[in-house]
Amino acid sequence: MAPGHVTLTGQHVRIEPLTATHVADLALVAVEPEMWAYLPARASRDETEVAAWIAGALAEAAKGTRIPFAIIDRASGRAVGSKSYLDVAPEHLRIEIGWTWLGAPARRTAVNTECKLLLLRHAFETLGCGRVQLKTDGRNLRSQTAIARLGAFREGVLRKHVILPDGFVRDTVMFSITADEWPGVRARLEDFLAR
Repeated sequence: MAPGHVTLTGQHVRIEPLTATHVADLALVAVEPEMWAYLPARASRDETEVAAWIAGALAEAAKGTRIPFAIIDRASGRAVGSKSYLDVAPEHLRIEIGWTWLGAPARRTAVNTECKLLLLRHAFETLGCGRVQLKTDGRNLRSQTAIARLGAFREGVLRKHVILPDGFVRDTVMFSITADEWPGVRARLEDFLAR
């Protein structure tokens, strides 16, 4: 299992390694404060702050702790958000999908659904993962509903887990999908996309 930097392409979306070339596009969608409400980072309000956020993600990538991606809407050719692989643990056949943020026009669309399908399929079918985990802020009920809708198993709550930039100490809700559950999750995602 060696996740590396890869480009994954679907009908609606292309997921490619995040680089500084994505700053301008992402700055257009990163201005929504509510998008950052549950993430352990301050809201990015302009190209300078988005460039700093990307530099931070790339620094984590250089340490091997994160593999950040830009989400490209194939219809427009523009970056509309970002996702990452985290907690890469080849010795345990485990990876996490997280640091997800999308501009409002891409939320609750085929773009978001296909992103999940592509990253999960790559994790299970190419990397050979036995487990993919996802986590979210305990207050983020919309995210919890979306993760559960995939067919992910809600494992529990990590209490007082992360201190956010505003000082709030959040609880983190953990979910997972295992390799034996993947065929059912894949079928569900493919059904969502076919609608």
